Amino acid sequence: MAIIVNSSETTFHLCNGEISYLFAVLPNRQLGQLYFGKRIREREDFSYLIETRARPMSSCVFDTDKRFSMEHLRQEYPVFGTSDYRMPAVEVVQENGSRISELCYDGYRIEAGKPKLPGLPATYTEDGAEAETLVIMLRDKVSGLLAELSYTIFSEGGILARSVRFVNEGKKDLKLTTAMSLCLDLPDSDYEWMQFSGAWARERYPKLRKLEQGIQSVGSLRGNSSHNHNPFVILKRPGADESRGEAIGFSLVYSGNFLAQAEVDTYDTTRMLLGIHPAAFEWKLEPGETFQAPEAVMVYTDQGLNHLSQTFHRLYQKRLARGYWRDRPRPILINNWEATYFDFTEERLVEIAKTAQESGVELFVLDDGWFGKRSSEHAGLGDWIANPERLKHGITGLADRIEALGMKFGLWFEPEMVNRDSDLYREHPDWILQTPERHACHGRFQYVLDFSRKEVVDRIYDMMAKILSGAKVSYIKWDMNRSITECYSAALPADRQGEVYHRYILGVYDLYERLTSQFPHVLFESCASGGGRFDPGMLYYAPQGWTSDDSDAVERIKIQYGTSYCYPISGMGSHVSVTPNHQVNRNTPLYTRANAAYFGTFGYELDLNALTEEEQAEVKEQIAFMKENRGLFQFGVFYRLQSPFTHNSSAWMVVSQDKKKAIVGWYRTLNGINLPYTRIRLQGLDPDMEYQIQGDPASHYGDELMNLGLITTDTSSGQAEGEEKMCQDFESRLYILSAAGEGAQR
Repeated sequence: MAIIVNSSETTFHLCNGEISYLFAVLPNRQLGQLYFGKRIREREDFSYLIETRARPMSSCVFDTDKRFSMEHLRQEYPVFGTSDYRMPAVEVVQENGSRISELCYDGYRIEAGKPKLPGLPATYTEDGAEAETLVIMLRDKVSGLLAELSYTIFSEGGILARSVRFVNEGKKDLKLTTAMSLCLDLPDSDYEWMQFSGAWARERYPKLRKLEQGIQSVGSLRGNSSHNHNPFVILKRPGADESRGEAIGFSLVYSGNFLAQAEVDTYDTTRMLLGIHPAAFEWKLEPGETFQAPEAVMVYTDQGLNHLSQTFHRLYQKRLARGYWRDRPRPILINNWEATYFDFTEERLVEIAKTAQESGVELFVLDDGWFGKRSSEHAGLGDWIANPERLKHGITGLADRIEALGMKFGLWFEPEMVNRDSDLYREHPDWILQTPERHACHGRFQYVLDFSRKEVVDRIYDMMAKILSGAKVSYIKWDMNRSITECYSAALPADRQGEVYHRYILGVYDLYERLTSQFPHVLFESCASGGGRFDPGMLYYAPQGWTSDDSDAVERIKIQYGTSYCYPISGMGSHVSVTPNHQVNRNTPLYTRANAAYFGTFGYELDLNALTEEEQAEVKEQIAFMKENRGLFQFGVFYRLQSPFTHNSSAWMVVSQDKKKAIVGWYRTLNGINLPYTRIRLQGLDPDMEYQIQGDPASHYGDELMNLGLITTDTSSGQAEGEEKMCQDFESRLYILSAAGEGAQR
């Protein structure tokens, strides 16, 4: 790992064993992008990479030079209008109305490790040897704007973390209207754009298309990162697949409005931008004020998409997630929501918990409906006080009863929302986001509290902290069930209304930070109608998130498969739910529901008392198996093997760090008749190690399983003999591999 500055202070080379990142000071003192990719050796002069030539109809910087136009140069942090006509990384409106800036190089510093970003989530280091950070100072001498570009190169992995801090060092007000966290100008456009999109209950489906001239983008203007598009995209070479080829992943550590955009100009160069969405964003900088943009993370690989994902997994699992639960296997839980919805009493909850405990469940979670006048979606949000008509002993008493059974107790909150029918709203109707003299839209009969106001966050913190201080609560499910509309704060002046979306997210982060600091042993799980805010920003505060409200096993295979391109398995909340499934009305085998949910944090979303004796016995086996193997599932190395988006059968696997154990998940959506022979090539095994597959008397070397493949042929519908199992729709199997001599896992 090194940050190398050449002797003339004009070229900067950030490198480790896998990657190099190069940029230079151009003749006009702005920064030019030179290279990002596989590690190259250092040399004193990389100026040959700055390509200039005279092009017809170009606007040029220097009076006597027809070759130097910003339109045709790859830049590091570009500004629109100074002979560059592409979309900018930054735009600043000055007091005279001008939007033109010239951010010129004015020095650098190098820091060991990685500094924190005030008020924002970000990756981190635990000692100075893990990373180095380069900070480049750029100044606009006319406006007095200082931009500090931060680059952190980690000692391992093809990772570069970037962020930008702005300071108004001038004497007049400035207004940021664009403040992207990352710009990367690439020398060609021979890439495929891969985004992760969908909607409620079908989040993060991978979508692939070739980059073409023009603009390709995804983003959110909903106030949250959204179910619709995730703040993560991949640019991959057309030949790249899961096991080979070049790709670059771009991930924004942020939970609010975002834009991920690739612009291909008519010379086939590509500009990648990532950051806060500039629409509906303005930030006033009075003299002396600062603005910190969120962090963006870039990962390069030349070893395929599984390697790209594994790099993100390691980083986000160990250097984004924090705290007590970061490295610990997660408790197996049961949530009462799909078992009872709002129709429960304290006695029924204890009855569900008792059976769950007898089955081996470790954590009982009480979902929506325990507070205020909450008996439906219409009332109660904002009144975080237990309803004595439902919980005669309150949260403290119920938690004590659950603990007495030998389980931990968890609780659902939706702290950012309020119903009109609530004591909080009647006391403070001005505390919601709403535009004066205009209609305020509701979502599920609820409204968004103005978390840009400290007094609102303080009030919610006080209510939540009182419950957590007075009861044995070990887990919090933090929900957020609607996006922002009519984004206006009664507490801010007119010239700061463009700040509300970002200030809102800062308020959410502040509440998370205060609660996780005050109650460090509580396991927080983020949720936003499932996957509406499943992003790296949330992972910084909550080491796991509810992946989707869709708990159907067949749909979850797709959702978890798409999610795995960026996010670690330990971060995916995954449950076995009731059938017919409450989202798609599908009946799937109990073993298939578990075989999908194992590849996540694992739990149940049903009333075990409603199952047959045979099903309850199967649940006990599932829980015992997960307890034995959850360390492998949640912290092993994950590989995607066959996609459910392109095949009727799909597969993935997880391998232990020492490669002595592995579990393969295989799934087939619809059964067939008299099917062909099938096999799946495994990945990540030791080619020289001999493996025993549970149930197979033969052993197989790793190179066989990775090159010849694992045979998955089975009896298809219509013919089974002896003890052969008849297959069905929504079939699934787990293949358990152990190094010969290590013993079976089950």
